Amino acid sequence: MNAVVRYSQANPVSPQAQTETLEMLSFLDVFNDELEDALGLVLPNAHLRMVLHLLHGNFEGKIVTASSLIGASRVPYATANRRMKEMVDEGLIELRPRTRTGKSFSMHPSETLLAQWMQLSGRLRRIASAEFGGQSEPEVTKDYYFGGSYAAAQSIPPLRVLPEPLKVAGGIRVLVHGDPTFMVMDNLKRQFEQVIGTNISQRAFSIDRLREEALRNAQRDRSRYDIIAVDLPWIGEFAEKEVLMPLEQVMDLSRLDPADFHTAGWKAGHWGGRAYGVPAQTTPELLFYRRDMFAEAGLEPPATTKDLLLAAKTLHDPRRGRSGIAWNAARGTALGHTVLMTLADFGQPILDLPRIAGGFDTDHLAEGNYHATIDTDAGLQAAEFLMELLNYSPPDILSMSWYERVRPYAGGSIAMAYGYTLLAPYFELDETSPAYGQTGYLPHPAGPGASPVAPVGGYVMGIPANLAPDRIPAAIEALTVFTSPEAQKLYVQNGSRTNSRYSVSSDPEVRSISPIFEAVDGMSWRDELQFWPRPPVPEICDIIQICGEEFHDMLRGIATPRVALLQAQARADALIRKTQ
Repeated sequence: MNAVVRYSQANPVSPQAQTETLEMLSFLDVFNDELEDALGLVLPNAHLRMVLHLLHGNFEGKIVTASSLIGASRVPYATANRRMKEMVDEGLIELRPRTRTGKSFSMHPSETLLAQWMQLSGRLRRIASAEFGGQSEPEVTKDYYFGGSYAAAQSIPPLRVLPEPLKVAGGIRVLVHGDPTFMVMDNLKRQFEQVIGTNISQRAFSIDRLREEALRNAQRDRSRYDIIAVDLPWIGEFAEKEVLMPLEQVMDLSRLDPADFHTAGWKAGHWGGRAYGVPAQTTPELLFYRRDMFAEAGLEPPATTKDLLLAAKTLHDPRRGRSGIAWNAARGTALGHTVLMTLADFGQPILDLPRIAGGFDTDHLAEGNYHATIDTDAGLQAAEFLMELLNYSPPDILSMSWYERVRPYAGGSIAMAYGYTLLAPYFELDETSPAYGQTGYLPHPAGPGASPVAPVGGYVMGIPANLAPDRIPAAIEALTVFTSPEAQKLYVQNGSRTNSRYSVSSDPEVRSISPIFEAVDGMSWRDELQFWPRPPVPEICDIIQICGEEFHDMLRGIATPRVALLQAQARADALIRKTQ
């Protein structure tokens, strides 16, 4: 039985993940207390006290009422009530009905107040740095806090509540994958509930169980979920089987700002020219490598498969408990993904896709007429490359999958590992990890004549085709919030290392959190971020399984590379003939 991965429980978010905004709020809270206690003539500043309380509630997902706001002011009731009305009249506070009668309201900071606060926060840091000195901040951070500030740096503001709460019976129901990014979303549930104005119920499954549940849900008369997370290779299957509805049928796609999404991630959510999902996390598989180990050995970061093998051989030292490289080699789905991505490293997709500038064309897959391309010269090169990797891999490599390959890398017993960016928190947020602060990020090194590729993984969020019509408007609004730049930035600030939008990866605060975002952004601009290595045809899950079985026999020594290629090709051909 597959267990749901509860990353957040085993790996608490580090102190570095706390936002600069909350730090400044906390500082002003303490400073006000000290000032009022030390100088008896200093009276509480009701406006400031209420602003701090309101912002704390917004950023921490706590409901703020008129009573709690008045209580936070520390002035008499009548005075606080006047100050609160002044703030409402100035457009600093927004009121949202909590009941159908409209007699009870929750209080929220307006967009104006949020923007003013972010600018003030930057100015206060600049003043403190200028007056008291201290450690200088990275230039990119200075540009945000001390320069032309908020608008010029295009820093993304915090999430703000919807003008009207979503009205949907039982709240918004979401089906997701049990990975670190979606677990961050679950940890922030109270804040998102405040933003959309209704409860959120989230179910998380392992990847195979998620697909099974999504397919099972499609057979029901009415969907149990308003939004479901979909692995990118499933898009074709889920579109053909009407698991998902085309989004343009129920919303204006321009609201999502499609141009802001990484191109590969946005296109991967399409089938037959129609969008079936919105990128929730775009997480390419990269090569993680220990920069300190490479420097000690006098090695350059590997750009080719030949360089990679040399580095793996040089750094492989079983006597010291260290292996050269880890990768997905467990039988079935895990190894199948590795096969497809290794084929891409040698310049060949798993299907006969037409070559275009920057890669291969996937726009016409819905028309059919494709066949598998496994038993080829490039396929043989890929198979022999995997066989050689075995020599520099951990003893249990043939049972390693998604998490098993990254955990030992984080523990220091692996010099390199192929891994999705969503797994980087295992070492980026753990200061005790030998890989903490010592990891470099590269696209897959390329084989002879091929170009580096960072195969895109991750999930889109879609609307089930059998969702009750009266729930669709609320589902669309929630989907828009969950995939917005503001939400994406919030995920990053709380531990996620995935991102789907250019605006988020260029945000100064985001870039200061991890080098991974700037690295991935560069790969996207260089056309290295590609989703063609796992083309989303309806048969792709079965093709992945076939490759994972036949190549596992090869790695175990049961079959030669040529036999494995021949068997996988024959099975894939039979599968495609059956379905087309």
